[in-house]
Amino acid sequence: MLFVKSPYMNVMANLIKSIKQSESIQVLARRFVTYLVLSAVFILLGLGIGVIGYHWVAGFSWVDALVEASMILSGMGPISPLPNVSAKIFASIYALFSGLVFVLAMGIVLSPVVYSLLRHFDVSKEA
Repeated sequence: MLFVKSPYMNVMANLIKSIKQSESIQVLARRFVTYLVLSAVFILLGLGIGVIGYHWVAGFSWVDALVEASMILSGMGPISPLPNVSAKIFASIYALFSGLVFVLAMGIVLSPVVYSLLRHFDVSKEA
């Protein structure tokens, strides 16, 4: 007896394929959100270091220290003039640190997307 191909088999095959694709999209979305949260933790940690540093070294109030650290971390630049040399040294070190935090955060956020693209195009280490 010959096997007769039913039109319903194509529908089932497409359904199974779409379920597998949606599972992989769900996994990618879950990883992306996880890494986004991890990146936010690093950014908040960097912001906390800046707030505490500007408060203690430059003598800014907590709100002014938050504004100054936020502006430096976001790449906008300083707001208030710095009162002493130690505050200027801290500001320069914090600015360099902020650049590294930004690069780290972007690397963390984009890593699941890049990994997914590499898997999609089947890029191996041997190639």
